[in-house]
Amino acid sequence: MDSEPNTGEGSSSSSTAAAAAALQQQLQQAPESSTSPPAAAAPPSRYESQKRRDWNTFLQYLKNHKPPLTLARCSGAHVIEFLKYLDQFGKTKVHISGCPYFGHPNPPAPCACPLKQAWGSLDALIGRLRAAYEENGGRPESNPFGARAVRIYLREVRESQAKARGIPYEKKKRKRPVVTAASGINSGQSSGTSSGAGAGEASGNATGAATTTTV
Repeated sequence: MDSEPNTGEGSSSSSTAAAAAALQQQLQQAPESSTSPPAAAAPPSRYESQKRRDWNTFLQYLKNHKPPLTLARCSGAHVIEFLKYLDQFGKTKVHISGCPYFGHPNPPAPCACPLKQAWGSLDALIGRLRAAYEENGGRPESNPFGARAVRIYLREVRESQAKARGIPYEKKKRKRPVVTAASGINSGQSSGTSSGAGAGEASGNATGAATTTTV
C-alpha cells in the first residue's frame, strides 16, 4: 500500500528533472541559435572591379614614367599621354588617310593601318578614372581626368575615328516625357481629344581599354 505514493513521487521527480534538463539545454542553445554568423561581404560589381584595375594601371604608369610622376603633379596633358600610350594595346583598326579603305566600315581585305584603342573604350576609361580619382581623396576641381584638354582630345579621337572607320558616333536625343490627355467616348455622346508628344548616345563599347593592359 505504501508503494503507490512512492511511485507517484518517483515519476514526478523524474518529470521535473527532465523538464529542468530540457530548459537547461534550451538556455545553452539559445545564444548559439540567436547569434548568426556575419554575412559575407557582397563581391564588388563588374564596374567597381574594372575601375580598381584601371586605377592601379594608371598608378603603375605614373610610377614607371620617366621622370616618375606623382598623382599630385598629374595634369590633363599627362592623362592624354597615358591614353596615347594605351594605343599600343588597342584592337581597333583605324585607317590612315592614304589607305584605300579609309572611311570604309567593312573593308574587304586587310591593310597595314595601325590598331588603336577605340574611342568608346577611352571615353569609358576616363569616366572610371575620373570617379576613382575623387574616391581616393582627389578634389573635383583639380581632377586631371576632367580637364578641358582631355575632353577636347576625346572629341578629336571620336571625330577622326568616325571618318577613318566610316562609323559615325551619333548621340541620341533625350526622351521627353509623353503627355497624353484623352476624353472617353460614351455611347450617345461623342467627344474626345488626345494629344501626345515624344521623341525617342550611341555610347561606345565600355569594356575598358585597360582590362588587358599590363604596364
